[in-house]
Amino acid sequence: MPLLFEAILKEYHLVRLFFARGPGSFMAIKITYIFLKTLSITLNIPLLACDGFAFNEGRAIRAMRNLYFIKEAKAITTVRLESPVEQHFTLPKVLDETLFTNEIEPLYMLPAV
Repeated sequence: MPLLFEAILKEYHLVRLFFARGPGSFMAIKITYIFLKTLSITLNIPLLACDGFAFNEGRAIRAMRNLYFIKEAKAITTVRLESPVEQHFTLPKVLDETLFTNEIEPLYMLPAV
């Protein structure tokens, strides 16, 4: 990520940072959060977040084995599904900023093993 952002910062003037705060891989969420929070502080720009369901059309997100995160209304829970769910995440052509808030704490949904 540092090399990617080094190139981005050379070419663009960032005024806000947006990210998906989970649910998902603990390690990926931690690394992303720490990196972007540090960038937000050092560049003095806002960091905004949404959940990952904004990028997969609201489909189930794999947690581990056959356990998946689902979002019903505004609540995120886990369910066991017998058949695997395809994981398609895409970035929109136009970012809907109304999906993002100042609530940026990572979504750590599962207990430590």
